[in-house]
Amino acid sequence: MIDLDTSKSTRSGKHGERSPQENGIQKHRTALPAPMFTRSDFSVWSILKKCIGLELSKITMPIAFNEPLSFLQRITEYMEHVYLIHRASNQSQPLERMQSVAAFAVSAVASQWERTGKPFNPLLGETYELIREDLGFRFISEQVSHHPPISAFYSEGLNQDFMFHGSIYPKLKFWGKSVEAEPRGTITLELLKHNEAYTWTNPTCCVHNVILGQLWIEQYGIVEILNHRTGDKCILHFKPCGLFGKELHRVEGYIQDKNRKKLFIMYGKWTECLWGIDPVSYESFKKQEKRGDHARKAKSDDAPEKVNSDVPGNMADDVPVAQETVQVIPGSKLLWRINSRPPNSAQMYNFTSFTVSLNELESGMEKTLPPTDCRLRPDIRGMENGNMDLASQEKERLEEKQREARKERAKEEAEWRTRWFSPGNNPYTGAPDWLYAGHYFERNFSDCPDIY
Repeated sequence: MIDLDTSKSTRSGKHGERSPQENGIQKHRTALPAPMFTRSDFSVWSILKKCIGLELSKITMPIAFNEPLSFLQRITEYMEHVYLIHRASNQSQPLERMQSVAAFAVSAVASQWERTGKPFNPLLGETYELIREDLGFRFISEQVSHHPPISAFYSEGLNQDFMFHGSIYPKLKFWGKSVEAEPRGTITLELLKHNEAYTWTNPTCCVHNVILGQLWIEQYGIVEILNHRTGDKCILHFKPCGLFGKELHRVEGYIQDKNRKKLFIMYGKWTECLWGIDPVSYESFKKQEKRGDHARKAKSDDAPEKVNSDVPGNMADDVPVAQETVQVIPGSKLLWRINSRPPNSAQMYNFTSFTVSLNELESGMEKTLPPTDCRLRPDIRGMENGNMDLASQEKERLEEKQREARKERAKEEAEWRTRWFSPGNNPYTGAPDWLYAGHYFERNFSDCPDIY
């Protein structure tokens, strides 16, 4: 990580200043108020070696390993490519709709590429809302449980074309050299015009070299998307990196009907793009490749690989070199391509342009937001402004305040009451879920808890 001269960083105007309007569309900020704090002065191992035998959830990490966003805001990043939902809603054929929904499911994890900072754990009762008229949606989330940590969210199209909702229970596992985050919980997308509902669970995310070496991220696992009306299913394989990094970031999958007949093949990288092709053309291409490409493939496969496995006692997993970009099979159609990141992204925690705008606090916003909104959280705000000492102090204060509130409730034998979500069962899978109770956008925030 590098330090930046703050005088050279791109500014978006004074803190809290309302973004200018252009042709009636609100412009969002393009940079954070201060560049990223260097992490080179900190050693994770110096902290973890004192904590051997303790639960990972009990370890307080220095704020330098965070990024200035709450996990609730990280969830909101699912909506960066919301145009794919609008596209699905406008398509007449179920197969085409499933292609767009699959592309949306892949795009939902794309912003995590090179994002090695940890989002702040939401406080119990913390909320986040986002209304983007230019993108046609509004979004609300709430931290509904502290132990286990559960974040519930609900989003709807401003033209009443979709509802997107779910609850996430991240399960963290520490494997010595890596931290694995398994995002348990069902995600549901309803396309209202077609009376269709799709459900799926995100892949597992793994951050390598948390103790020594350069941090790097991979996503792996099988994601199954089910259309509950037609019985069509999309099965996506997020490939693990593999021994020589050949499969790094790769996604392959297919759509099948309720009789398991393959209807469509998909391939690409979750960091770049997703392509699709009909099964006949795909099989024909693969046969040709096997017949005519052995010699050329052997040459490219014999290239020297950078590996570290023969070094005894090696603590770090070398960052795999990303292979050449996706080879496009003739006749394929592009389903999704990632948005390019802003040029100053590396100094802004590798945020996308969409992410940069999430914690923006515009003039007058405090009057319309509930007092529990992430934008009002002082430790995140301090970190975003580059004041790490203040951020660290505020983080400790908020955590202590949360502990005291928990003790008081225990003394009075009072149950925590959620505001905008209630426990129930997912209407399509029957699995336990948190369902949006409504009324948030009526903006009666008189009974919100004082958590900051």
